Amino acid sequence: MRVVLSAYDSRGGVEPLVGLAVRLRERGAEVLVCAPPDEEFAKRLAEVGVEMVPTGASVRDLVTGKTPPTPGGVPRRAAELVAAFHANVTAVAEGFDVLVATGLVPAVAGVRSAAETLGIPYVYASYQPVSLPSPHHPPIPRPGRPLPADVTDHRELWERDARDAQEVFGEAVNTHRASVGLPPLDDLRDQVFTDRPWLAADPVLAPWRQPADLDVLQTGAWVLPDERPLPAELVAFLDAGTPPVYVGFGSVPVRDPEDVARAAVEAIRAQGRRVVLSRGWAELAGVDEQEDCFVVGEVNHQALFRRSAAVVHHGGAGTTTTATWAGVPQVLVPQGGDQPYFASRIAELGIGAAHDGPTPTFESLSEALRSALAPETAARATAVAGTFSADGAAVAADLLFETYGSDRRQLGDQA
Repeated sequence: MRVVLSAYDSRGGVEPLVGLAVRLRERGAEVLVCAPPDEEFAKRLAEVGVEMVPTGASVRDLVTGKTPPTPGGVPRRAAELVAAFHANVTAVAEGFDVLVATGLVPAVAGVRSAAETLGIPYVYASYQPVSLPSPHHPPIPRPGRPLPADVTDHRELWERDARDAQEVFGEAVNTHRASVGLPPLDDLRDQVFTDRPWLAADPVLAPWRQPADLDVLQTGAWVLPDERPLPAELVAFLDAGTPPVYVGFGSVPVRDPEDVARAAVEAIRAQGRRVVLSRGWAELAGVDEQEDCFVVGEVNHQALFRRSAAVVHHGGAGTTTTATWAGVPQVLVPQGGDQPYFASRIAELGIGAAHDGPTPTFESLSEALRSALAPETAARATAVAGTFSADGAAVAADLLFETYGSDRRQLGDQA
């Protein structure tokens, strides 16, 4: 079997493809991954022996502002993504059995167009339920399209979201489709998502609720045990005292990173705890030279979180999933997108605290940490970790083989 996996996303959106790629390769599949050209993505895939096709512009440069904004920013980037993913996937996927796409809508639309060009089946996957239309939750606002405060009916909001998606991305997508001889998409969002999207999320952490209009297939989270050792200096720090509190915002920049780092370090120290501070794309840095704070770059989060007393983070799907699997209490400081959803979920599950707003202060973080570090929160985090389904990537790999494997397709052609 031959599979192309694609994502235009941050590290938390590419990492699940690592897990799925490994499980597919274990079953004998040939796998290619189309992902942004950022060095850390290529390095991670190379570590597990999976070939990556760099596609689109650097996500890090875009997110951190190294790519200057322009007046036609969103439409221009959408057009570039559609063209890049269509071109690269079409170039490498001739004769493949299935394309699996996730990430930003224009990139996914490019993959769908490639599937049509090549006559190959296509699967859309989401890492959280709130990007999928449902009467049980509102949509995530589109760029420059805030949800109207006076509308509370979820179905009405999703209808508006479909129009917003068409208005924001439709021209870029359909102009490109016309250029490659494909008909326009008149309901871009739903045609890209398909009527049976996959949900690659843990069913306890991020459940899909019925009844709903979509026939969603929830596989469980696509995770992979990370066997990479922690740096020796970090291990020495961990061994030298009680479990620290981890602070990191992953691939998300934050306003006033120096103030955020200082507020976090001082709030954690006030709880009598040591600190591990992750630089991340926010470029957080130590606030002084005290030995109770250790600054790290890219490390094995699975191993580090299991040695932490709590994890303070932005609430991205990847970090929230890893922390939940590790059984560590969390404090989520959501910055946008799906992060408020995950903040609400960890609060509802009793495995951490949801910070009110994107800018933490000493006082607000101190209050959240008191809740997260309470013995009952730790006990609940351990209990929820015991329910975590760590085989989601294996489930997805088996489904791909059963549904799109070459032998099955050949039998279907002969029937």
